[in-house]
Amino acid sequence: MASNLRNIAIIAHVDHGKTTLVDAMLKQSGVFRENQVITERVMDSNELEKERGITILSKNLSIHHGDLKINIVDTPGHADFGGEVERVLKMVDSVLLLVDAFDGPMPQTRFVLKKSLDLGINPIVVINKIDRPGSRPQKVVDMVFDLFCELNANDVQLDFPIVYTSAKLGIAKHDLDEQSEDLEPLFEMIKDRVAPPNTNINLPFQMLVTSIDYNDYLGRIATGKIFNGQVKSGEVIALIKKDGEIVRSRVTKLLGYEGLKQVEMSQASAGDIVTVAGFENVSIGETFACSVQPKSLPYVAIDEPTLSMNFMVNSSPFAGRDGKFITSRNLRERLLKELRTNVSLRIEETNHTDTFKVSGRGELHLSILIENMRREGYELAVSKPEVIFREVDGQQCEPMEYLVIDVPEEYQGTVIEKLGQRKADMVAMHALEGVNRIEFIVPARGLIGFRSEFLTDTRGTGLMNHTFHSYAPYKGSIPGRKNGVLIAMDAGETVGYALFNLQDRGILFVEPGTEVYRGMIIGQHAKDNDLVVNACKGKKLTNVRASGSDESVRLTPPKKMSLEQALEFIDHDELVEVTPSSLRMRKRILDEHERKKSAKQ
Repeated sequence: MASNLRNIAIIAHVDHGKTTLVDAMLKQSGVFRENQVITERVMDSNELEKERGITILSKNLSIHHGDLKINIVDTPGHADFGGEVERVLKMVDSVLLLVDAFDGPMPQTRFVLKKSLDLGINPIVVINKIDRPGSRPQKVVDMVFDLFCELNANDVQLDFPIVYTSAKLGIAKHDLDEQSEDLEPLFEMIKDRVAPPNTNINLPFQMLVTSIDYNDYLGRIATGKIFNGQVKSGEVIALIKKDGEIVRSRVTKLLGYEGLKQVEMSQASAGDIVTVAGFENVSIGETFACSVQPKSLPYVAIDEPTLSMNFMVNSSPFAGRDGKFITSRNLRERLLKELRTNVSLRIEETNHTDTFKVSGRGELHLSILIENMRREGYELAVSKPEVIFREVDGQQCEPMEYLVIDVPEEYQGTVIEKLGQRKADMVAMHALEGVNRIEFIVPARGLIGFRSEFLTDTRGTGLMNHTFHSYAPYKGSIPGRKNGVLIAMDAGETVGYALFNLQDRGILFVEPGTEVYRGMIIGQHAKDNDLVVNACKGKKLTNVRASGSDESVRLTPPKKMSLEQALEFIDHDELVEVTPSSLRMRKRILDEHERKKSAKQ
């Protein structure tokens, strides 16, 4: 037994303070020098993670507390990156379940907790943000207990230890009334309540691969926990593939973790979390074993994708203006590169050489990929997300989401009515301070395009969170977008005078001086039909007055769409054009007459 080793994962809903707690643990364990400049949320190393304040990729680090070494795995809080969570839980012996002292358990808390309880892990409950105004830690503990009961936790799991923390202030307490100046109570709890890894150094070597990365110098590298035995750098080991095939190769590099850094090791033993280089075709869930009579560990299954989109070469008149990578070859290479590390993703070729069908765990999962690609200089067009149907016992089934919304009382009637039209079933309703929390089970199709409508209906005061629930029989048709769009008639620059006259027709997405092309969507029509308009028509000069001397035109500011909003807004015959510097929405067929012909067919 590696008696001075503890392997833990931190699981929580988005924005409950998980990464901030890791920061505080790092600072108090002496990982940083006295004079070292430390950024906030040091574990969010990816640019998008820092911007959005969410963890996307699971990461490993280790800290020393006295003679104890604690390996910590920071997991994503969003269910779209659940593929990361499932694998990570195989590496650890306990989890810190972090819950906000005001919000209580949220849908993603439920999702990751269920995964860990099913694996027989005994969690430690950490009630965070006890310094937050309106916090209600005791009530939240009761809510967590109810959630454990609901998820069929066993008696040992139900007797969970509790620590109260404020990650921001860097303090932890066993009891709310006691004084505390540091996280010592949390470290003590980890030492006392987390079992050392249940491994055997004397058995033949076995290691389960739980995450994959790619390094330009080392090739594909695999991270996981050593279950039994030892491994040395330079040793020949066997890889047991998913289909039972055995591949032998040499360990070219063996890396462990010290603080945030990966350090080279000459040898690692049972219980350690390490990274191995030397195998080009290794995948998640496969086993490294000793080269003589290798034995595999149980395979880790990963939840299948629920949503798909078409990624295609940008064919608009503005294609190639500001992107470096614009061909189908570039697109294929980039998507295949993503497959090396993004295990929840599926990529299929289609009948068209310039189009690829990409399937993922949710809208956010795919939009993060698109956002990363545009930042790298790629240009592409993407279609509306569509759910993936499955046949279960001869019946067509669709993915259902577990939706939790917090909404002020005056808007709840409208929200319930709108969700009813989207085939949602209400399962619970509780009154919180000033708002009602309502829980639904709703088809994933019903949530596409709902967020913007929800924010409008609740005047921006509502909160919604959802996570995959299960596959259930098809619920029937759901009405799509009610409004049509305003489509540019000609190419050119938009003019204030023309836009002023179009304001009454709907909501505009462009401002004066924006370059547009024929077939580009420039606004949302107030009615249900599409309208082709001329946004480039200037005011004619007459002998009565000059063209510019009219009273200044007053325009309502245009509605600017983010990538997620654009993907939710578009219809089946529309695309989002994504380039490094701009996002545009357009009709799939740009020519008006061709569109009409196609609609008739």
